Amino acid sequence: QFDPDNTGYISTEKFRSLLQRHGSELDPHKLEVLLALADSNSEGRICYQDFVNLMSNKRSNSFRQAILQGNRRLCSKALLEETGLSLSQRLIRHVAYETLPREIDRKWYYDSYTCCPPPWFMITITIVAFFLYNGVVLDRFVLQVTHPLYLKNALLYHPQLRAQAWRYLTYIFMHAGIEHLGLNVVLQLLVGVPLEMVHGAARISFVYVAGVVAGSLAVSVADMTAPVVGSSGGVYALVSAHLANIVMNWSGMKCQFKLLRMAVALICMSFEFGRAVWLRFHPSAYPPCPHPSFMAHLGGVMVGITLGVVILRNYEQRLQDQTLWWIFLSIYLIFVLFAIFWNIFAYSLLDLKLPPPP
Repeated sequence: QFDPDNTGYISTEKFRSLLQRHGSELDPHKLEVLLALADSNSEGRICYQDFVNLMSNKRSNSFRQAILQGNRRLCSKALLEETGLSLSQRLIRHVAYETLPREIDRKWYYDSYTCCPPPWFMITITIVAFFLYNGVVLDRFVLQVTHPLYLKNALLYHPQLRAQAWRYLTYIFMHAGIEHLGLNVVLQLLVGVPLEMVHGAARISFVYVAGVVAGSLAVSVADMTAPVVGSSGGVYALVSAHLANIVMNWSGMKCQFKLLRMAVALICMSFEFGRAVWLRFHPSAYPPCPHPSFMAHLGGVMVGITLGVVILRNYEQRLQDQTLWWIFLSIYLIFVLFAIFWNIFAYSLLDLKLPPPP
């Protein structure tokens, strides 16, 4: 009816008149984005597929660019000013403002989020991995570094057992004290769950696991004689990526008390890192094996401010189309390969005196 020549396009003028005629039948958020698309299309025509993408909650790169350009012209009421929302709707809106710097992305997320699937990854890692394993299997919630079973556990990373590859990941299930576990759990839930609600389990799990692997590999390269325990590598990757994203988009972030929130997160991270440094150089309860290393924290931070920032900055954009993503991913893979060869050859070449195996 509106495209008699079957070109797949209609003019932006006709598209805008149709929206004004049938606007009351559309969701207000989708209507606003459709108007932005009409205003920002410099070619003077609208592709039918772009309209389908919007109505089916899908966005192509060209469609997203049109939306971002049209965002400069949006003057309607902000999502934060809407009233009469239910508790769940206010929670989703709060999460949107905590994590996304652009108003159009917040509205898109608010309109399309269905909590299906829920943020299962962070909840599973936190509750099942930490409390179920430590509480049920070990019959205790945390192993102190002074406990007789501390070094004999099959999960922690130990330099003498670095050939057991699973230890580069499973060390996150052990913690050096209840305060170590507590801080990591708090940061993981307060930061990781909202990020997963917005960016999905695939992206957040990638940042988390990349931080965990970088943490253990950083220890094997820079602190070669020390073991490592705790999930600080993954937690610090998520938190540092989130904080860096806030700093880079400071003016666009509309979350309440953002300065106070950043300060609290930095204080918690600094306290936990300072504790790890102090513990590393404190006399060991089981000499000659030292206390756990703090280098995993730094490995997680480096992953967060490189790979993590790119992943969190590009909401619902395909990462394979981002040049910076490929650059940082290449750097990360080069580091992993370097660390693998370092673990194979450097220990014997440097003739280090490693602590005895547990």
